[in-house]
Amino acid sequence: MNERKKQLKIGAIVDGVGFNYMGWRHPAMPANASESIEYYVQKAKRLEEGKFDMIFLADVSHIGTGMIPHYLSMFEGVSILSALSMVTHSIGLTATIATSYADPFTVARQMASLDKISKGRAGWNAVTSNPGGLANYSRTHFTKADLYPMKKEFLEIVEGLWDSYEDDAFIRDKKSGVFLDPRKMHALNYRGNYFSVDGPLNISRSRQGRPVIFQAGTSPDFMNIASKHADGVFIGIEVLEDAKAFSKELKRRVTLEGRSPNDLMIMPSHNPIVGRTEKEAEEKFQELQSLMPIYRIPKPKFFGSAERVAEQIQNWYEAGAMDVLLIRQEHPSGFDDFIDLVVPILQEKGIFRKEYESNTLRGNLGLPYPPNRYSLE
Repeated sequence: MNERKKQLKIGAIVDGVGFNYMGWRHPAMPANASESIEYYVQKAKRLEEGKFDMIFLADVSHIGTGMIPHYLSMFEGVSILSALSMVTHSIGLTATIATSYADPFTVARQMASLDKISKGRAGWNAVTSNPGGLANYSRTHFTKADLYPMKKEFLEIVEGLWDSYEDDAFIRDKKSGVFLDPRKMHALNYRGNYFSVDGPLNISRSRQGRPVIFQAGTSPDFMNIASKHADGVFIGIEVLEDAKAFSKELKRRVTLEGRSPNDLMIMPSHNPIVGRTEKEAEEKFQELQSLMPIYRIPKPKFFGSAERVAEQIQNWYEAGAMDVLLIRQEHPSGFDDFIDLVVPILQEKGIFRKEYESNTLRGNLGLPYPPNRYSLE
């Protein structure tokens, strides 16, 4: 294995009652888990015990009665992650906020606040989301063709606002009476086709410089933006060779932007079902299938005994198909099974950490500290 290759990183997408139609009916799953602070606290502490890099929250902007139960009643991401920051110390906290609907100044302020509250553990998953949500945010005059150009402006503004203050801008010297060095506060004065933002933001930089930016997608338009602005890319590709090819192409584009390919992380999502034996994993799978016979879930890509699942993960990692494994739990014991059974094997293989390297998300992901653009002038 290449000695310069980072260890595998692991995150958990916490979906409350689960990313399926039937999990909420399981006796071990609280039916209100998606709106239970106690449930989220329990999961956050357990995931941190497992040395996971981050909690990752997906989101939706437009729902209907046919959606999975979790999406019908769920917490807003920044709110719940702010609460979880107070009961954790090292695990990252990533919220999804769609650039198609939000306001860049508000998002910059929300995420910078979460970053300060958590002492440098915030991440933002910047997505375009589905066009149906336009009707909920007074933007029905936009079309699908507007979403990526709007996202580009949105990211440029947010990144610019996060640089409003240089690292040492705030003196806060009571004796001299100097609170701020005004030379180190910078307005943005951004004028675009979709947004007009003067700035500056009214919050200082965090311990990790700025929140980690994640994005989701696979299209050419997406790749053009991600290669410049993303620290990590969330993908839903389940075929190893396809994921490997996508990773290679995106990292090629990152290099063309003058960035190191090691500074962009490929993050496929999987929902492993793990047992001590193949038979035990199959029993858990069939248990879910029996809860609501009108619904079916496909058998996961990472499935079976802990040894088998660990081997599958190792194959993806060593093939260059993923830098971060994001796992969802289909079965209510999914996270516990993975932490108790699979993580020790990955640690023994030397693929995954035994202790946190840092108390910031950037530090644990092995991403560089982003210097303030103005301090380079």
